[in-house]
Amino acid sequence: MSSNPPHRERVFEAHDVTKTYHMGEVDVQALRGVDLELYSGEFVVLLGPSGSGKSTLLNILGGLDVPTAGTIRYRGDVLTDFDDSALTGYRRRHVGFVFQFYNLIPSLTAEENVALITEIASNPMTPLEALSLVDLAKRRTHFPAQLSGGEQQRVAIARAVAKRPDVLLCDEPTGALDVHTGILVLDAIQRINEELGTTTAVITHNAIIAEMADRVIHVSDGKIVSTDVNSTKRRAEELEW
Repeated sequence: MSSNPPHRERVFEAHDVTKTYHMGEVDVQALRGVDLELYSGEFVVLLGPSGSGKSTLLNILGGLDVPTAGTIRYRGDVLTDFDDSALTGYRRRHVGFVFQFYNLIPSLTAEENVALITEIASNPMTPLEALSLVDLAKRRTHFPAQLSGGEQQRVAIARAVAKRPDVLLCDEPTGALDVHTGILVLDAIQRINEELGTTTAVITHNAIIAEMADRVIHVSDGKIVSTDVNSTKRRAEELEW
């Protein structure tokens, strides 16, 4: 079976991407010649153990880091030719990020945390619309300390998608959560992918989460070792781990 979704526009093309970090006198090779394509509207899971290079790859796709060598294209534009200012504009206009830790501002309500993004975006949702997408409209006046971990992560997702990004990149979004709460967070990510058509990439070491994906990209030792296509995707609420 082909690993490329039929009739979908190519969003990312990575060709021969390497990343080497210089740690004192030691060079650490995080990525070793990665080739990757991501397509419009698909839900992809990058699966692999800690230290396999998943986060490095996601950060490069999102413009938070740059490769040592190789080429990254986003909808035909060569990201690897962008300077810092152009990368900042790319992140601001096109990419939403969700990390393992929520990075909410404690002195702001849920609605105000989301508004930090909507106030600088060109075509945003209202904060209330974004919170409604993750079923937190009723909690909009609560501060982070008044919210559970899962609710805080859903606020972080609302903040990430409020600017209507083309791409949502999620780095271990359930890593700090229990199973029940993690499923609520995954459900929110799944619904955003389906309702907004946002190209979504989730990195995880949890193989169960891969059952939600259109494609599963296996990463090990800085390389993509295989790609699987799920003929049947599971709903978040069907997952157990």
